Amino acid sequence: MSVALYLVGAPSVSEARGPYGSITVGNWNGGAYTHDKDGSFSHCAAGATYKSGIYVLVSVGERLDWSLGFAHQQWQLTPGAAFPLAITFDGRPAFNLQGHPLDANLVGVMMPDNSALIAQFRKAKVMTVFAQDRLFQFSLDHTDELLPSLLNCVMSVKKNGLASAGEFAVTLSKQTAARPAVAVTSVQPNSAPPAPDKSQTGTGFVISASGHVVTNQHVVDGCVGDINGNLSGQPQVVLRLVSSDETNDLALLQAPTPFKDVATIREKPVHPGDSVVAIGFPLHGLLTSDFTVTTGIVSSLSGILNDTRYLQISAAVQQGNSGGPLLDSAGAVAGMVAAKLNALKFAKATGDLPENVNFAIKTGALRDFLDNSVVAYQMADAKQELKTSEIASGARAFTLLISCKASESAATKK
Repeated sequence: MSVALYLVGAPSVSEARGPYGSITVGNWNGGAYTHDKDGSFSHCAAGATYKSGIYVLVSVGERLDWSLGFAHQQWQLTPGAAFPLAITFDGRPAFNLQGHPLDANLVGVMMPDNSALIAQFRKAKVMTVFAQDRLFQFSLDHTDELLPSLLNCVMSVKKNGLASAGEFAVTLSKQTAARPAVAVTSVQPNSAPPAPDKSQTGTGFVISASGHVVTNQHVVDGCVGDINGNLSGQPQVVLRLVSSDETNDLALLQAPTPFKDVATIREKPVHPGDSVVAIGFPLHGLLTSDFTVTTGIVSSLSGILNDTRYLQISAAVQQGNSGGPLLDSAGAVAGMVAAKLNALKFAKATGDLPENVNFAIKTGALRDFLDNSVVAYQMADAKQELKTSEIASGARAFTLLISCKASESAATKK
């Protein structure tokens, strides 16, 4: 994507030429760039494209200032109309910055010379950007090597000129490249100690009469070979991955034949204080092999940094609950269990131990995903409240254990 040519360290649309030499660090690719008008050295940059279509760019200018860029071909921005945004790394306190649209598709963000911010970026696994009432989340990889590589590029070009431009990437030792723990974690598939082809499990639920099953994208991410689905009392079936949405953490699977029962989606929005029931297969193989049932309430209508795609819930969830249905008091789907706050790591960062802070994807995001995948689903009007045991009994017919083998590298990321 050519947007890398436009970000030159300051909020302007001065086009640059390049890349000269190369920077190849993980999924990041780039090199050195020059001013278009006089051909003098401008900056070094490298970028990566995410499944969402968003291109993320990191740039270091000739004066060693650094900036981020975000681009998408479908954005319609107003150049020069700056707006506030908040960037967080691994759930730490947000940095409040300014986004500067450089053209209709590209936003530049000047990053302050802040040692804490730089250290967080280099060590982070997840970067979250909240801007214009939208939240974007990016998995980061090799950022510990990226900034040193960009800096090496700048210093090398300033010293030796563009004629000697080559591969500027810097490889760090494992000790230098160590990363910290993440304070906010997905309720990810269960996993054993690292080993080739290790097993990972999660939860899913039947969403259409055509045998479609939905779960979290991270439940099936890194699966090697078959993805299996186990419905209580039924033979195991092999599920086919139909589509996935990395940004909203959703995946659509399909069985070779339809299931007898299908979950229905709640038609009306939930409210804070509404009762909810979480169904899933947490810690499968360590605890019970059957599904578990936990109850709680809707604590908030937004997640981390006011992310309106999520509900905050008090129902207890564990690893393996990912992708399971969150049901209302009538047994209809009110959300999909997705993540929990890592209480111990959060306590280390803040000194406070949070309790019962978990998250579920709202049905709005789920319905948009199903609509885009052209999957027919059933909606449910508010009905008479059921007992928890009745809700669990109904859920047994459409809630599946999702399992697969994962490569060692994929499972380690979880």
